[in-house]
Amino acid sequence: LFAQNRIEVSGGELRFSKLVLEDSGMYQCVAENKHGTVYASAELTVQALAPDFRLNPVKRLIPAARSGKVIIPCQPRAAPKATVLWTKGTELLVNSSRVTITADGTLILQNISKSDEGKYTCFAENFMGKANSTGILSVRDATKITLAPSSADINVGENLTLQCHASHDPTMDLTFTWSLDDFPIDFDKSEGHYRRASAKEAIGDLSISNAQLRHSGRYTCTAQTVVDSASESATLTVRGPPGPPGGVVVRDIGDTSVQLSWSRGFDNHSPIARYLIEARTLLSSQWKQMRTNPVNIEGNAETAQVVNLIPWMDYEFRVLASNILGVGEPSLPSSKIRTKEAAPTVAPSGLGGGGGAPNELIITWTPTLRDYQNGDGFGYIVSFRRKGSQAWLRARVPHAESLHFVYRNESIAPYTPFEVKIKAYNRKGEGPESLTAIVYSAEEEPKAAPYRVIAKSVLSSEMDVSWEPVEQGEVTGVLLGYEIRYWKDGDKEEAADRVRTAGLVTSAHVTGLNPNTNYHVSVRAYNRAGTGPPSPSTNVTTTRPPPKRPPGNISWTFSGSTVSIKWDPVVAKADESAVTGYKVRAWPGGDPGKSQGSGTQHSLFPQMLYRQDSHSAPTLYLTSKSHIDIPIPEDFTHAFVQIRVTGPGGDGTPAEVHILRNSGTSMMVEDSGMRPAPHVVVLTTNSLLMVALISSLEL
Repeated sequence: LFAQNRIEVSGGELRFSKLVLEDSGMYQCVAENKHGTVYASAELTVQALAPDFRLNPVKRLIPAARSGKVIIPCQPRAAPKATVLWTKGTELLVNSSRVTITADGTLILQNISKSDEGKYTCFAENFMGKANSTGILSVRDATKITLAPSSADINVGENLTLQCHASHDPTMDLTFTWSLDDFPIDFDKSEGHYRRASAKEAIGDLSISNAQLRHSGRYTCTAQTVVDSASESATLTVRGPPGPPGGVVVRDIGDTSVQLSWSRGFDNHSPIARYLIEARTLLSSQWKQMRTNPVNIEGNAETAQVVNLIPWMDYEFRVLASNILGVGEPSLPSSKIRTKEAAPTVAPSGLGGGGGAPNELIITWTPTLRDYQNGDGFGYIVSFRRKGSQAWLRARVPHAESLHFVYRNESIAPYTPFEVKIKAYNRKGEGPESLTAIVYSAEEEPKAAPYRVIAKSVLSSEMDVSWEPVEQGEVTGVLLGYEIRYWKDGDKEEAADRVRTAGLVTSAHVTGLNPNTNYHVSVRAYNRAGTGPPSPSTNVTTTRPPPKRPPGNISWTFSGSTVSIKWDPVVAKADESAVTGYKVRAWPGGDPGKSQGSGTQHSLFPQMLYRQDSHSAPTLYLTSKSHIDIPIPEDFTHAFVQIRVTGPGGDGTPAEVHILRNSGTSMMVEDSGMRPAPHVVVLTTNSLLMVALISSLEL
């Protein structure tokens, strides 16, 4: 095999030259060393084929544009490779200025004219045989741009249409495509900025909406058919606010000023007019515009001084450029810096005080914010003296968060006026002093007690208490009010409930008492130091509670514009207060059908719906008898009525009835048993319909 000199093995490769059919077969490569042996196999197939166009014939109809170029491949299947010749009709084609036959047999015709139409045949031949394939060249009108897009300048946010019209061979379809800086525009991913302005085949206008800076560039319109294409371009300039400045650097750091420098950003096709400087501190994430020197920073500047800063404060800075179209995006923040320390420049505020224990003077103020401390080692210097005295006493309070100072001295009399002032300091020095304030030393509890205390039961759970006040001279300091203490008979005063009044009032209304209970009552004056001695206690007994049972057997009669209602009198039990009369409350209403609607809840609880829907205000009537006449205008179709007892113990549980007007007389019969839930009775007499609801609802 190797004697034939056509096959050689070199470095793991098996090489063949001048293949023959007999070279076909399976070949195996064996590799071995001391560790073992591996095998790899491959099959070699040697083909010998006559040229065959069945898989790749020349295209039957070949359209081409006038004055354009056409490429006609010739790719028969052949082994070995076939020799290729081209003819037009009976004319053999050879390479010329307009005709090119490439090495792989492709025919290229350029600057095509109508005379180039005709049949083109590719002949292929090898030692196995020969074959040919023919196509017909058809010359079409060329595609041309008839209205090209024009370059334009617009501002950010404006709209624009770039025009592009074309002519083409009417036998072919025409399509338009657009690109920006040679990148195709995807209309589906343009977020609504791009759309086609016309549906006409020969018009490919591009509409740009809400133009942004990124839409600047070279736009190319391409009109294309299957045989050729034509393109024209235009430049769009979108002007907008400047881009962010770069490289913000802080230097020359002082206590209230720094020097900033930056590099110029893009002007986005509109000259930069001025710069703004913003800053934020560690106390706030909000950026604020800063004062600068110069006040107005011109557009050609790249440095400025920032003034009126807070001493001993951490800052970040950023720069913004602006032009006639607006303020641009800010620069990246500078590195954080801290201004130098300085003595405080603001006096503490909120100076006051008072209160405390005997022989004490308490001075208070509002702690100074971090913004105004100006340096490390911050504290307060408090100065004070008795009013009228010449000598000032001073005390240092070395903590920034401190908010009071206590001075103790046995010589301090109660409620003595002191002149007080305060200033701040840090390790750089002392700040300005505040205005002088008057602060009083601690008060003493009132020494006198109120007198002539009178307690009177009002209802079963309430009482009124009145007293004569203490004299102002018997109170050291400011009288804040009085404290009423009350406790049940048999209890200790230490367990008393307490009610406080404010100011100089000399009476109080006390609620939440138990019915029919004896109470002891005393009154004390109080100020900021505490309560004074008690008054002599007085006794009061609350009244018995009102009867629990509501009026029963309610009946009524309509007569014109009056409804007469009567009921059985309520008799108080031994543990209930006497009945002195009745309270009747009435709500006249319109058409009940309009207010009740429909549904189970409406039929079971008409009084709830009635009070929700009625536009009438209720009217209260008082009577000492067990009957009453109530005016109900004739144009009102129904009424909702509550009846309850009243007396020294207060008001009792109401009975509630809902009356529908018609004619005749009816009576609401009360359920004689215990009623865990409202009881509804519906009675019809003659042509009168009445719904009565007894409920334990309070007015």
